[in-house]
Amino acid sequence: MNGLLASSLGRDEAREAAERELADPAYRADDPSWFDQAMRWVLQGIVDLLEAAADVAPGGYGGLFVLLGLVVLGAIAVRLRLGRIGRVATSGRRALFEAVRSADDHRRDADAHAARGEWAGAVRERLRAVVRALEERDLLEERAGRTADEAAVEAGRALPTCAEQLRAAARTFDDVVYGDRTATAAMDAQVREVDDAVRRARPVPVTS
Repeated sequence: MNGLLASSLGRDEAREAAERELADPAYRADDPSWFDQAMRWVLQGIVDLLEAAADVAPGGYGGLFVLLGLVVLGAIAVRLRLGRIGRVATSGRRALFEAVRSADDHRRDADAHAARGEWAGAVRERLRAVVRALEERDLLEERAGRTADEAAVEAGRALPTCAEQLRAAARTFDDVVYGDRTATAAMDAQVREVDDAVRRARPVPVTS
């Protein structure tokens, strides 16, 4: 009995000694860190995914790379297209004026552009003349950063008989100046008519 107890104590002590020895950090110095283990798991997952995709792709890995290339090209094409749409969509929010000039200055520039057949320049300067004239008549508050759309809406409240014409002229301005639409003599004539109508119109008092 005493021999069995001594033998049991000896085994327990030996096990505890072994556990203490293995707990020494020196034995774990070469173990991979949790980050290394995680990266290995991710990389292995990517490899498994590529192998699975290659199994079903026509031509194996070669076909897979071709498909990936087409996807990348498609993504680039979509990004370029959306970027252009975004530029056109936000162009109406750009400032209408680049410098402070009189309405007559803008009209003279518009006439000069029209004489040379430069219809985009004529439309641009003609609408600027409309808005500057409204500011000079105190029908619009002179404000830096105003857009064509904003000017049309604000001026339409003071001159309701011209509201629809003003909005149409602002759309033409945005399409030509920022939307890459080809300007025509008819567009310049449209904005010229708006300029004439606005100059003849009389403001309507705003009632509370």
